[in-house]
Amino acid sequence: MEDVAKIVDWLADGTEDVISRELLSQKVEASQRSQVPLTVKLGVDPTAPDIHLGHTVVMEKLRQFQELGHRVVFLIGDMTGRVGDPTDRQAARTALTSTAIEAFSQTYVEQAGKILDTDRLILRYNSEWLGSLSFEAVLELLAKMTVARVLERDDFHQRFEQHVPIHLHELMYPLMQAYDSVALKADVELGGTDQRFNIMTARHIQEAFGQEPEVGMFLPILEGTDGVRRMGKSLGNYIGVNEDPTEMFGKVMSIPDSLIVRWSTLLLGWSAEELGQRLASGENPRNLKAELAKGLVTRFHGEVSGHQAEMRFDSTFRDREVPDDMPVLRWSLPWHGSALDLVARMPEMASRAEAKRLLQQGGISLNGDRLLLSDQVDISPGDWIKVGKRRYYRFGQA
Repeated sequence: MEDVAKIVDWLADGTEDVISRELLSQKVEASQRSQVPLTVKLGVDPTAPDIHLGHTVVMEKLRQFQELGHRVVFLIGDMTGRVGDPTDRQAARTALTSTAIEAFSQTYVEQAGKILDTDRLILRYNSEWLGSLSFEAVLELLAKMTVARVLERDDFHQRFEQHVPIHLHELMYPLMQAYDSVALKADVELGGTDQRFNIMTARHIQEAFGQEPEVGMFLPILEGTDGVRRMGKSLGNYIGVNEDPTEMFGKVMSIPDSLIVRWSTLLLGWSAEELGQRLASGENPRNLKAELAKGLVTRFHGEVSGHQAEMRFDSTFRDREVPDDMPVLRWSLPWHGSALDLVARMPEMASRAEAKRLLQQGGISLNGDRLLLSDQVDISPGDWIKVGKRRYYRFGQA
C-alpha cells in the first residue's frame, strides 16, 4: 500500500482547513485496504454561464483525487440553483428559470474539461433525488435541523438582526446541499472557506441518516478582479475560463498589483517566495502581471493562444506608445453608453461642455481609435482611453 501519511499531506497541501485530517487518513487507508475508491464530491450551482477562475482553485484539488483513482463526482446543482446559495448574501437571490439553469449546466460540463479528466468524471444533477422527494421525506429532513442552528450562519444572523427578510426556501438551501451528500454517500466534499456552514451541515445530516460523515476540505477563496471582494458571478468581478483569450489577458492586466502573487500561487502554483523577491528587487509589477496573464491564457486556451494574446496586448500598448502603467478606472463593467457620457465621467473632467469640446476637436481615443461625439461605445475590462494629449486610463472591474 502507498504511504497514507504522504497521500494525506499531498491532498491537504494548499487547503485552508481539513475537517478532519484524521478522518481523511482513516478513509484513505480503508480505501486502500478494500480497494474501493472514495466518493469525492464538488457541487456547483449553475447560476451563470461561466465557470470562473475562483472555481478552478477547488477543481484543481478535485483533479488530485482523480489522479489517485478515486470516484470523483461533479455535481450540478440544478435544483439548489433554483434557490441560490445564500452565503454572503444580504438579500434573497433572484430565482432562475429552469431553461436558464439547463443552458448553464451544459456549459459547465464543457468547461470542467479544461481542468478535470472528463473520462474519469462522474456527472450528476441533484434534481435526480431532490426533485422526487415526497413531502413526508422533506419533513423528515427538516426534523433533523433546528432553526437556531440555521440562524447561526453569519449571513442569516445579520439579516435577522437587521430585519431583512429571510425566505423559508433560503433556509432549506443548507439542508438541500446536505442531502446531496446523503444521496451520494460522499466520503469527501470540497469547497471554498465560505462553504464551511453548508459542509458542516452535510456532516451532521449524514450522521442523522446513519452514514459516516464526510471529510470537509476547504480551499482558499480567490479575490475578484476588483481585489477586494471574493470572485463571484453575481458580483461581476470574475474571469470565466472560457472567455476570449484577448479579453482574458486584458482583464488580468487590469487587476490590482496586490493580487499578482496570490493569483499566481493559487491559479498556477508559482512560488510566492520567488515572486516576492522579484517585486522586492524593484522589478516592474507589470512584467509579473504579463507573465500571469499569459500563463492563464495558455492554461485554458493553449500555448498558441497565450502567445497571440500577449502579442495583441503588446501591439496595442507598446507599438502605439501607450504607457503600460496607466491608472486603472474601476467601473462596473461591461458599460454601454454615448461617447459624451463616457468622457464626461473621466477624472478631472470639469463639465459635460468640456467633454463635448474635446470630442469635437478629436481629442479622445478609445483603444487607439478616435471617438466622435455621435458614437455609442461599449467598455470592457482592459480597454483604455486617451483624454487630451497626455492622460491615459485603463478600465478595470469595480
